[in-house]
Amino acid sequence: MPRTRAVVLGAGIIGAACARELSLAGFEVVVVDRGGAAAATTSHGEGNILVSDKGPGPELQLAQLSRRLWPEVLAALAERRAGGAEAVEWEPKGGIVVATTAGGAAGLLPFAAAQRAAGVRAEPLDAAELRTAEPFVTEGHTAAMRYPDDAQVQPAGAATALLSDALAAGAVLRTGCEVLGAVRSGGRMTGVRTSGGILSADVFVNAAGPWSGELSARLGAPVDIRPRRGEVLVTVPLPPTVFHKVYDADYVGAVGSGAGDLQTSAVVEATRAGSVLLGSSRRRVGFDDRTRPEVLSAIAAKALRLFPSLAGVQVMRAYGGFRPYVPDHLPVIGPDPRLTGLWHASGHEGAGIGLSVGTARLLRELLLGEPTAIDAAPFRVDRPAVLATETSAGTGPPSGPPVDAPTETPTDTPSTTEESS
Repeated sequence: MPRTRAVVLGAGIIGAACARELSLAGFEVVVVDRGGAAAATTSHGEGNILVSDKGPGPELQLAQLSRRLWPEVLAALAERRAGGAEAVEWEPKGGIVVATTAGGAAGLLPFAAAQRAAGVRAEPLDAAELRTAEPFVTEGHTAAMRYPDDAQVQPAGAATALLSDALAAGAVLRTGCEVLGAVRSGGRMTGVRTSGGILSADVFVNAAGPWSGELSARLGAPVDIRPRRGEVLVTVPLPPTVFHKVYDADYVGAVGSGAGDLQTSAVVEATRAGSVLLGSSRRRVGFDDRTRPEVLSAIAAKALRLFPSLAGVQVMRAYGGFRPYVPDHLPVIGPDPRLTGLWHASGHEGAGIGLSVGTARLLRELLLGEPTAIDAAPFRVDRPAVLATETSAGTGPPSGPPVDAPTETPTDTPSTTEESS
């Protein structure tokens, strides 16, 4: 009996995780990306796997599922020599949220209490406990909360390990291959037109991150996923200075805001190499990738409020990237009711690294008609915040020809489409 053929559109960490789950479940998988694997949004992330920044609700449930799955996935990768904890720089170091104002404490304490009621480990720290955990953090704080389950990975390394496991299970990767439009037969999507020819399949997964809105419009089923830009500063390697992911309590508000203008909040964490990452910013500027000095200055100022000891430390580089933003701040996971065969796994904004393995597991369960580990309904495609017109899906200019959806069934077969891979 022929295997179900799936084409995953996007080779970032979401696409890699989905390709792995589907390959291990017996699907015949092809992963397509117009660039390189993990070369766009994934490589511009910090690698956060967080429960601390999510209030009770569907996204927290997805984060909790993912946090449970990550150690299992890493153990399986190590067993099959596709990666593992060392290869992806797994650091279950925990997070600490620090309120630096009375208003911040007034928000943090009830937020943490609600999280605890939802099963999150959130431990209040007094001044002495905070000083022991983070000796260099500001003394000017009003409350602090430790989240033992926060973790970190090296994002490109994690995506590469997931994709390597998919390839070992039979998946095929095609890079430098841009999707130009959909091929349909009636109301079903039967193929994609790409710069390398037509790819036919039974299932197509839109995992194109910030470009998912633009891609979905090309496929004729637009969803409202837009780019939201963020920047990070990277210091020179330092002696041990920051021991957890530490952020100001106002970070949660910035994550959940829908404002398009610049928002910054202090997020400070170290890497294994000793550099300290300073974030974060959020602004909606389409796909304008210019670095703005005023944004970097605002990030640095917020970071110094949290860690005054970093004053005078040299910054060796800055980088930025685009997050896939959805107006209601929930990922889009599941089948598109407008076009049979099209599925979506996108819209995670800045949480895609952490949520990747849970998203992939949920997608696989939905595709196979299995009971889902969590309720998938909140992530459905046909909710008002997601369905979009062609003009609202994405904000950047198209980088290829417009959508063309012919009705003929493609004549290529799996063997001919994989020949040049």
